[in-house]
Amino acid sequence: MSQTVHARPPQAGLVAPGAYHLTPEEIAQFDAQGYLVLRGRIPAPLLERLRAAADGWIADGRALDEQDPAASDYQWATRGGERRMFRVDYLHGKGRAASLELLGSPAVLGIAESLAGPNLVPTYESLVFKDEGDGAAIDWHQDAVHPRTHRIFNVDVYLDASRAGEGALRVAPGSHLAPVDVCQLQEEYGWDAPGVIQVELEPGDVLVHDVMVVHGSEAVTGNRLRRTIYYEFRAAEQIADEGPWDAEWVDRRLRLLPVALGEHERANPDAPQFTWNVAPELAPAVGDDHDEELRIAHLVHSPGSYCSAGSVPFAATT
Repeated sequence: MSQTVHARPPQAGLVAPGAYHLTPEEIAQFDAQGYLVLRGRIPAPLLERLRAAADGWIADGRALDEQDPAASDYQWATRGGERRMFRVDYLHGKGRAASLELLGSPAVLGIAESLAGPNLVPTYESLVFKDEGDGAAIDWHQDAVHPRTHRIFNVDVYLDASRAGEGALRVAPGSHLAPVDVCQLQEEYGWDAPGVIQVELEPGDVLVHDVMVVHGSEAVTGNRLRRTIYYEFRAAEQIADEGPWDAEWVDRRLRLLPVALGEHERANPDAPQFTWNVAPELAPAVGDDHDEELRIAHLVHSPGSYCSAGSVPFAATT
């Protein structure tokens, strides 16, 4: 049977100002288990701005005509005969500054630098949500499968509570060290594979997960709204060696960071700011038109391991 990692009491365990880098013990735990829970990581004012921004992104997506070119950034599925939106991509170019404030925060960049080093690259940003009454399953999967020469990870910012018995994320600790046949896992064990953890989280908590750790969540009915912002990070050195993007794309993604750092400082002038230690040869030149820096499309993706119709086994894509 699975175990449960319980949520903290509200407002307990908040991160002290300036204590934004991971400790050696936290890094060791992440490397061993493939995930790390950081309680109360996101300051309350920023959390409220993110919750309002998420409501706006969801409303914007629902208002778009399916034929609008912008609609491609909003992902939908048909469930129970209804069309349901579940994901918003490319958050930074969608008119709400909270996503940039979050990216530029020490709370996020301290994690990224601790695990990816100073040449951290923000590679993806999205809002994924389970709408009220739409508790569809997210089958066991690995986000991306790679040679593991560097850490590749997601910083998951929870905007709503996640509870055991209500579709809380399930994680298989230690499963990140090699590709996993998730179809066999699902068939043999369902949701209760040996050692699986259910992770309970409160609004403002952060879950850091290795992109190869096996995770998913079962279907539930009558669920509450649950929104999570995901920022993926990789080291520039890893991308240079293994792709799937080129140096020009990395430079364009790095241009997000000066804009994000500036937005965090603007919104929080009296709070600690992150000092970016990027190598001089990678430091981007940012123009005056910040809107040009905010949506850098992904034309290719790292393959993951999924068990769903239309998925391609890892061995067939590498």
